[in-house]
Order: sequence, then C-alpha cells, then structure tokens
Amino acid sequence: MIFLNALEVFDNVVDTINSWVWSPFLVILCLVAALYFSFGTKFVQIRRFRTMVRLLFSTDKKDKVGITSFQAFALALSGRVGTGNIVGVATAIGYGGPGAVVWMWIIAFLGAGSAFAEATLAQIYKENHNGQYRGGPAFYIEKGLRCKWLAILFAVVAAISCGIILPPVQSNGIAVAFSNTLNIHPAIVGAIVAVLIGLVIIGGIKRIADVAQIVAPFMAVVYVLLAIVVLIFNISEVPDAFVSMIKSAFGVNEAIGGMLGSAIAWGVKRGIYSNEAGQGTGPIVAAAAKVSHPVKQGMVQAFSVYVDTLLVCTATAIMILACKTFNVYGPSGDIIVKASNVELGYPDVSYTIAALATLLGARWSGIIVSISLFFFAFTTVMAYYYYGETNVVYLFGKGKRENIIINVMRMLTVFAVFYGSLRDAQTIWTLGDIGVGMMAWINVIAILLLSKNAFKALRDYEKDEKEGQEPTFNSDELGIKNADFWNSDSKSANC
Repeated sequence: MIFLNALEVFDNVVDTINSWVWSPFLVILCLVAALYFSFGTKFVQIRRFRTMVRLLFSTDKKDKVGITSFQAFALALSGRVGTGNIVGVATAIGYGGPGAVVWMWIIAFLGAGSAFAEATLAQIYKENHNGQYRGGPAFYIEKGLRCKWLAILFAVVAAISCGIILPPVQSNGIAVAFSNTLNIHPAIVGAIVAVLIGLVIIGGIKRIADVAQIVAPFMAVVYVLLAIVVLIFNISEVPDAFVSMIKSAFGVNEAIGGMLGSAIAWGVKRGIYSNEAGQGTGPIVAAAAKVSHPVKQGMVQAFSVYVDTLLVCTATAIMILACKTFNVYGPSGDIIVKASNVELGYPDVSYTIAALATLLGARWSGIIVSISLFFFAFTTVMAYYYYGETNVVYLFGKGKRENIIINVMRMLTVFAVFYGSLRDAQTIWTLGDIGVGMMAWINVIAILLLSKNAFKALRDYEKDEKEGQEPTFNSDELGIKNADFWNSDSKSANC
C-alpha cells in the first residue's frame, strides 16, 4: 500500500511538472521561433527543396573524420521516426481531436526552418574530439553565446532526458504492442530490446550510423506503403477524414469546437516530440557529418522533418481517421466523440492496430504494427543514446575518464530501456514530454539569440552558388567568433 501511494504521489508530481514545462508559453515560443526562422531564411525549406534532396547524397570526401550526410540524415530520421509516429499521433488525435494533425503539419512545415538553423549552428561550432565530430546546443551555447552555465544546464538536461528518460518511452511502446498481440510478457520484450541496444551502441557512432542508414529509411518506406494500401481499401472515407481535420483544426467542427486550444497544444507538442525541430537533439547528430559548408547539413536536417511528419505521421493519422478507429477525450476524461465501432481504451498503439485490422484482421495487424514499432523505436533509442553520449562527453569527456563515463552512460541507457517496458505508458509519456520540453525551452532561446550567424552562413552559401563556386565556409571572413573548426588556421588541419 505504501509503495502504491508513493507511485501515485510520483505520478502527480510528474503531471504537475509537465504542466509547468509545457505551458502555453512554450507552444507560443516554438511557433514564434519557427515563423522567425522561416521568414528569416526566406522559407529555405520551400525554395531549396530540390537542393535538400540533392545534398542527401553529397559529402566531403576529403574529410576522413565524421559520418556522411546521408548517415547523419538517417540517424536524425531514426530519432524522429519512433513511437511518436504511431503512438504519438494516436494520443494527439485522442486528446486534441483530428485537428491536432493539421497543427502537427504546421509545426513541421514551419519547424523545418528551425531545424535548418539549429543544424547549421551545430556545424558552425562543432569540434573534432578524439577522431569524431561533436557538437550541438551545449557547444554553440558555450562558444556562440559564451554562456557556460546555460551550456552545462542544457547538457545535463539532454544527457538525463536522452539517456534515461526518453528511451523508456520507446521500449514501452514496443512492450505494449508485443504484449497485446503476441501475449509476450513485457519484461521479456524489454530484456531482448535492452540486449540488442547494448550490442549496437557499444560500437559507437560508426556502428549506430551504419545500422540507422539501412533500417530507418527502409522501415519508413515500408510503413507508408502499407498505409497507402489500407487507404486504397477505405478510399471513400479519405475525403471526410481530411475535412474533419481541417474543420476541427480551426474550431469549426461542432462536436469538438471547444477544443481548439487542445488541438493546437497537442498538435504542437506531439509535432515537436516527433520531428524534434527546435528540440535540440537534431543538431547533435548534424554536427557529426563531414561537409564542406555548414548550410549543407542544415538543409539535409530540414528535409528529415518533412519525411517524419508529412509522410510517416500523416500515414498513421489518415489510417486512423479514415478507418474511424479513434475516440476523442475531453479534459475531464469523458469521451466527446466516439468514432470507433470497436471498443477502444485511452489513445495508444491500439488505435493504429485497429485501423489496420479493418483490412488484415486483428492478429496480423497487431503483428505488423508491433514489428514496425519495434524497428522505429529501436532506431530511435540508438539516436537517443548518441544524443546523450555527446552531452556526457561535453560535460565529462576529458582525458582518461571519458571511456569510463561513456560506458556508464551505455549501462544506464540499457537499464532505462528495460525499465520502460515495465512502467505505465501514460507516466512514461509524461516523463518524455518533460525532457523534450526542457530541452526545447533552452535550445529555442539559444538559436534565436544566435540566429544572425545561421543567416550569415546561408547568405554565404548562396553567394558562392551564384558565383558558380562550390560553397566553402570560412568563419573568419564572416566575423563569426569561436567557430575554430572553420577558421583559416584550422581548416586544412581538419580535412
């Protein structure tokens, strides 16, 4: 009884902290930042779309350090395409209504501008650390803003969030899916996933990138194709699904007209959780890429936001809405809209499974979603680990103790993966929201303050292009201080 009471108190504390972190101010901040970077770059995410695709397969062959642009893209995609695309979309619809999906699109479209800026800044301020490139918010906050204490704060939050808090969200989704469909005990699923994660992350960034570049794009394509097949068989319902999304997104839907605020809040929250634009994790892997100009990786990372939200999340959303396998819950927990013809509980993976079941039957749909979720979540945990490791290295990685610290980080991540399979899904998701929100608060403010350097880099890149030259970057010429990797003295040594 004492243990149960303690858990209840813990859950209440977690909910309270989450309400503070994810106040309306953070939603507004993320939207304002996304708008600012979209206009500041003259909507680079639209006008340079073809360049984004081309740069996916471009890398600096002279550079013997780092990973390729495509590997960095795949690893970022691994972090973005996870349970947020399957479970997160269901929770967005369940608590924010169909209109939450539209707000996920809006934050993805605009957030691609934020993703471009943060990835470009990560490249500008990256450094060569023991034979691999490291960078991200902690690095550009210290070097660009010259604010060491804020850099340390972000690194601590990111290390704890990515290494301990966020991995359980992914393993919980896997465990719930396999438990519901194949009756495998969550502890067994958690143990298997934990062992496999341990085998991958022990190989470092190279092995993580090698696995990510194969698994992440393949699973994303297969999942979208599967969704298309389901929609073909429910094609008559697709137009109504889109109409429902548009109406409820702007408060026109009579049944849930009073949920406009919830639609925006859940759409933005789940959108950021899924595509990570502005969160501060994407730039960590962007810094690991070897490119001849920071803007190149900025554009590649912006493209990954589109793949995540506009393709994979949309595939899940349209399936659920067209197949009518969802309920909408109000703030008090009552069902406002009961669209489903089958019994469904609170929003989770069951919404997606039920949608597939309309075509494949309950058993096969559960198996397919479980397998998809396994690969999505598995690669996401790999990315999370790398995010956490980079920030641990920033905090403690000096001298002989670096390997010890990294090994401790690996053990904590493996344990967190196992732990996540045993906890309640709602608490796990709330903890994940807190981690994402705290990182977003710090990172969005930082990239806004450093925006002029991202804009300088973009202008420099496009100037070289107009002059018919291969874009190259020199931080001294642009007056960007502390970007030591790119200055005149060190450029030749780094390549």
